[in-house]
Amino acid sequence: MIPTTRDAYRLLHQGARALARVESSGIRVDSHYLDSAIIEAGKKIVQLEKELMTSEIAAEWRKMFGYSINIQSREQLGRVLSDVLKLDLPKTKSGRVSTDERSLAGLDNPFVKAYLGLARFKKARSTYLVGLRREVVDGYVHPFFNLHTVQTYRSSSDSPNFQNFPARDKEMRNLIRRAFVPRPGRRLVEVDFGGIEVRVAACYHRDPAMLAYIHDPSKDMHRDMAAQCFCIPESEVTKELRYAAKSFFVFAQFYGDYYGHCAPKLWESIAENKTVSGVSVRKLLRQEKGIKELGDVECPRGSFMAHIKCVQDDFWGRRFPVYGRWRKEWVKLYERSGQLRLLTGFICRGLKRKNEIINYPIQGSAFHCLLWSLIRIVLVELKKRKLKSLIVGQIHDSLVGDVPEEEIEAFEAMVTEIMTEVLPSEWRWIIVPLTIEITKYSHSWAESD
Repeated sequence: MIPTTRDAYRLLHQGARALARVESSGIRVDSHYLDSAIIEAGKKIVQLEKELMTSEIAAEWRKMFGYSINIQSREQLGRVLSDVLKLDLPKTKSGRVSTDERSLAGLDNPFVKAYLGLARFKKARSTYLVGLRREVVDGYVHPFFNLHTVQTYRSSSDSPNFQNFPARDKEMRNLIRRAFVPRPGRRLVEVDFGGIEVRVAACYHRDPAMLAYIHDPSKDMHRDMAAQCFCIPESEVTKELRYAAKSFFVFAQFYGDYYGHCAPKLWESIAENKTVSGVSVRKLLRQEKGIKELGDVECPRGSFMAHIKCVQDDFWGRRFPVYGRWRKEWVKLYERSGQLRLLTGFICRGLKRKNEIINYPIQGSAFHCLLWSLIRIVLVELKKRKLKSLIVGQIHDSLVGDVPEEEIEAFEAMVTEIMTEVLPSEWRWIIVPLTIEITKYSHSWAESD
């Protein structure tokens, strides 16, 4: 990380001071719950292992490998899936069957789902629950937050990694986050920048179409893309379909992915999803567009992948052409100069892949928006306003407060003012409105109001 301006150095220095206070405050842990969760997760693992090993598939697995059977071996799993279950799986560069999470998650097979469930619980117990318990001292953990370890200019965390607890997997999220509780008489309050990376990206490329989406609350980019990806009217887009388009197409495209990775995820997401009217999305695709399978671009007839390639071409060619041109020009600028200058006064150097060249400045500047806000709140406003509230955690584009019941309203007013009004007035390069989402938790970090 290279701060090239006085303001950039000040951000780095004061950020370290503010995060040191966050670390010192610590976040309270329900040790009794945590101990019981570790035990229960262990029982669940034993149960799942027993179910897997007594299944018909496991019997075939034993026939193939005999005494050398190893249920942990992904190489053995790949052979079972391809030779026994006859599943069509992608291959790695070495020619082996790919058994990573992305490849397996797209399979609608009971054995595979049970196998992934076992892996989830093992990771939850060993990495998250046991790892967290090891760091508890007198009912609190004090995670480290670093500003010097990540090339994207985001922060990092360790002992424990507060930024790595599951968020999308609802079951794992609840299992782990229930361990974090507020101090007596308080509530945990999470403050999240809304779509900060999309907004910061717009400050770089200034695409009129993207700016229109940001400035007009009635417009919904993710809904529009769901309608286009799944060939349905906007009025038929459900919350689940919108989320699929947002996660597996829009943000994937922004981060430099391509249709070959987007299409399988989107296709899997609609395996059981229906429209607002209750009609199967896959059925509509088959009836209305003749799209019958995932397929590939080599045989476009009836291929969902070929359709998503067309959507991708339209996305960058017609919907956001200025953004598309900026991406190409930004890469050429890096190739000429060997460095990238961030809007926040930092320089990024070194060998970078194309998607890194595009993403690093956006991710770094987006995090710096949160860091500036956290500095102002922790080092200035809490003392100035004589508040007893504490900031006890930080996750890239959100912060977690431990707030007395009587200060909830004052805390919300403070963070709203700092993050959506004061920050844009200080950093004039922010040409879009900033928004935040505030979530209050009643008993633990898993139970929102």
